[in-house]
Amino acid sequence: MTMTGLDAEAVRALQGLEDGRSSVRLRAALAVGTTPDPRFVDKLVGRCAIEPEFFVRDMLTWALTRHPVSVTLPELLREVRSERAQARSQALHTLSKIGDRRAWPAITPALLSDTDDEVARSAWRTAVVLVPEGEESGLAAVLVTQLGRGERETQLSLSRALVALGEVVLPALRAAATTAADPRVRMHALATERLLRDPETGFEFAIEEAKRVVALGGSGREGR
Repeated sequence: MTMTGLDAEAVRALQGLEDGRSSVRLRAALAVGTTPDPRFVDKLVGRCAIEPEFFVRDMLTWALTRHPVSVTLPELLREVRSERAQARSQALHTLSKIGDRRAWPAITPALLSDTDDEVARSAWRTAVVLVPEGEESGLAAVLVTQLGRGERETQLSLSRALVALGEVVLPALRAAATTAADPRVRMHALATERLLRDPETGFEFAIEEAKRVVALGGSGREGR
């Protein structure tokens, strides 16, 4: 972006986003968000794609939410199609914070099943925020295809997304619990249903309980 017309303080803030010290980048992102200017958006979005520190990325997202949606939305929608995984993930995260449902068409099945776990987790969280009323069951049908995926952190993220959609997810979860060939999928479906029925249940407890059910050849529906 051009810095023509920006005052010296704004120029310093934008330059600070590229400083080698994370504390300086953090202060720079705070400064840019405190005094928003549409001319900052391109730089903020570009920095999100490469910023190595989580807490600085979070401040960059905050700074973007301080700018007009009419400016940020097109840039972020372009980023979710980036070849760089971090660019996709952070753009999705920022879209979830902005919460503008005009972004919903960009949350494609390809993003919801992205091969990068961090991108997929961001897509799941964002989809739950943006899904239009009446389309929750369609979203649930896509999300359950990811059951059993990854390690505990990824599985917990998916369970939280499904639980956030409410009881509309139950038919898809029960189908996965009873018909899936992969025991990991059946366990994850059962654990997620348990969390939906009893939000106070810890995820690890729900998974261990589901393991026992699957090991005994059940679907968790017996006796209900």
